[in-house]
Amino acid sequence: MKRIVLAAVIMLMVSTMVFGQRARTPAPAAPALTPTTRLTVQVFDRGSDGGRSLAHDNAWTNWIKEKAKRDLNIDITFIPVGRWSETTDIVNLMAAGPGSAPDLCYTYAYDMIAAFRDMGGVMDLAPYIDSYLPDLKRLLGSDPSFPGRDLIYRDQDPRTQQIYSVVSYRVVIAQRNVFIRKDWLDRLGMPVPTDFNQFYAALRAFRDRDPGNVGRNRVVPFGVNSDVRWGLADLIQHFLDPRMTPRDRWVYSIADRNIMMPGYKRGVQEMNKWYNEGLIFKDFPLMVTADDFYNQIKSGVVGAFAQNWDFPYRTDINILEDLRKNVPGADYVPISVTNNREVMDKPGLRIFIPSFSPNKDAALRYLNCLAKEENYRFLQLGQEGVNHRMVNGIPQSIATAPQHPWIQNSPQNIDLTMPMNGIELGSPERNGRALGLGYGNIAPEVISNAFVVSTRGARGPAVWQATTTVNQYHGDLREKADDLLALAITARPQDFNRVWDNGIRDWRNSGANEVFNERSALYPRR
Repeated sequence: MKRIVLAAVIMLMVSTMVFGQRARTPAPAAPALTPTTRLTVQVFDRGSDGGRSLAHDNAWTNWIKEKAKRDLNIDITFIPVGRWSETTDIVNLMAAGPGSAPDLCYTYAYDMIAAFRDMGGVMDLAPYIDSYLPDLKRLLGSDPSFPGRDLIYRDQDPRTQQIYSVVSYRVVIAQRNVFIRKDWLDRLGMPVPTDFNQFYAALRAFRDRDPGNVGRNRVVPFGVNSDVRWGLADLIQHFLDPRMTPRDRWVYSIADRNIMMPGYKRGVQEMNKWYNEGLIFKDFPLMVTADDFYNQIKSGVVGAFAQNWDFPYRTDINILEDLRKNVPGADYVPISVTNNREVMDKPGLRIFIPSFSPNKDAALRYLNCLAKEENYRFLQLGQEGVNHRMVNGIPQSIATAPQHPWIQNSPQNIDLTMPMNGIELGSPERNGRALGLGYGNIAPEVISNAFVVSTRGARGPAVWQATTTVNQYHGDLREKADDLLALAITARPQDFNRVWDNGIRDWRNSGANEVFNERSALYPRR
């Protein structure tokens, strides 16, 4: 569907001839922009269910209009774009040209921006980063995937140095944690593991000594379901070759699978060893239903697992709460015992300005204004007693009554705070404490600790700014990689090399080699 829509994008652009030809070389200096006092800004429209207000006309947008008029002398009009029809709506607005498309736009569909760019429909922002967007540059901060570089340059074309979109950022980039039964460790008199070998020793003790008294034939030292790619990721990637460069990590990361990375086979072989030693749930390939996995953990037989960073504390699945009903005093704690851990990619939305906008100056000034603390802080938190309450100096979001004038149409007004998604309080520690206030009866410090453990020492995923074209094999390659993991982990130890090597050979011949060759060419060696 996305490819069909993008094809429509190009067809519309060609047929309407709205855009000029895109410049192929970066401008030597920032071209002067005409000062303007009018501006149109996109806003996602999520409908009015749940007592939401009109996306483009409400107390929040009125506050923004008054503030922008007072601080910037800009008159703002908001243009609603359907949240779930954003691609189609933005295509139609861009094809209609000046007077229809907002002067400042955003989308999650980065490929759509690339299509606009190739037809000359998007403004190059590179010359204006330092002069117009210093506050945004400072707020976005560093790029976890490109050490030593600012995140605002994430979408910069490595060939031309042009920037056709700037990113917003996710405040919460925690990804996975390894969790272990603290009450089982206490019964065994064992400390909380702090490295991989200690963790392995703890699992062996769970298997041999059954500290939960669940029965030697029922105890599951390490629980995982059929999605072993996710559930064993941190344990397998612990063995990745530490000499890999950022280029290696991107070139070998094919179809969102890492099975070609140096050291990955060694990690899978270790999991094969654990499986054959009875440390990993023996029937994991058959556990394809999420509720079965949840219920197994809640029953009290699982000593450890690795899942989303806040998995046992989430109120939608109630893992820890229901476990404690079955096993009073049970507790899971996050531990840091593996190397090569990753956080989620920091960028979220992409923000762009149409090349035909008559109000580029105002668009840039307003975008930078959103990055000022006094502005994003109010938009995110709102009024005390209406949108939040203070708990030990940290704001806790509260539900605002439906149809209240100050109801937020999106969590923390993320549709209006373009530069970020999530409450930004100035430090990871304070952000973690704010996050911890949203988990029901779980103590905030527990959530904050899980957040810190998940992100400490972790790096961003492998990325590169070049556009790949060999993407047609991804679905098949992902399926083959996942099947190979299950087969290799459950194989007899003496069969492991044969199973793995045959699987990798088939995987490479199924398109992975072609993807690898393109990536190798796109990412130059330094």
